[in-house]
Amino acid sequence: MKVLLLKDAKEDDCGQDPYIRELGLYGLEATLIPVLSFEFLSLPSFSEKLSHPEDYGGLIFTSPRAVEAAQLCLEKNNKTEVWERSLKEKWNAKSVYVVGNATASLVSKIGLDTEGETCGNAEKLAEYICSRESSALPLLFPCGNLKREILPKALKDKGIAMESVTVYQTIPHPGIQGNLNSYYSQQGVPASITFFSPSGLTYSLKHIQELSGDNIDQIKQAAAALSSVVNTSGGSSSNSLNGWETEAPRTGQRRLSVNLLLAAGQELGLGLRWFLPTPFSRVPCPPRSLRTL
Repeated sequence: MKVLLLKDAKEDDCGQDPYIRELGLYGLEATLIPVLSFEFLSLPSFSEKLSHPEDYGGLIFTSPRAVEAAQLCLEKNNKTEVWERSLKEKWNAKSVYVVGNATASLVSKIGLDTEGETCGNAEKLAEYICSRESSALPLLFPCGNLKREILPKALKDKGIAMESVTVYQTIPHPGIQGNLNSYYSQQGVPASITFFSPSGLTYSLKHIQELSGDNIDQIKQAAAALSSVVNTSGGSSSNSLNGWETEAPRTGQRRLSVNLLLAAGQELGLGLRWFLPTPFSRVPCPPRSLRTL
């Protein structure tokens, strides 16, 4: 069975994308097509803020892209030397909060010590910060243009100052249409398509509908980010959406990402479901090997 995953390829230690490898073990021929790209914004302003740690109580990173923006600031403005000589130490004297191990790993590569990575989502991180933060200085929060307001609102409600700076924006990948055209001409209509984000759904749906034609209703459309699905081990809750059975993991951040994606699909008039395509949709939970991706 041919399945289409709308995401960037990421090689693991074996030199292969883990989704391609794991799905292949179950007889699924998966293809990855990236649908999102990112543009960095306001780097001079962000660089200036990074140069003055004395003005802030700490840093908050909630995405790998925000860390990449910090890396670009150091590289483009020839600040690597001063960062290593003094700025890094000054920031490490403060709290550097992060969400997720992937983001924490990138932050550690620029020499900063992190905390909060095990919180799992913005809401839990906000609780963690509120339980520890006492500085009157604002926390510096580099973020994307599509950031949600859970973290800023939670900190504001607790009287903790935060200064946001938008350092990147999400845009359509320039190769969406060409890559999809190539896939359909060579592979035909896929048995299943998995969308990984509301933005990815919005940017790719029109092209998919045009290429699929009357066959669009025959495609199994997985609404949840596959990474959310295969990582969950806590069961699911069922809902109804446009005649499709929909399920979402119970864990906070994963369920949130699923619900956002389902809502985007509903707004666009598309019926979606989160669980994996046949044969996985016949079982209540994905095989254990898939839950560790």
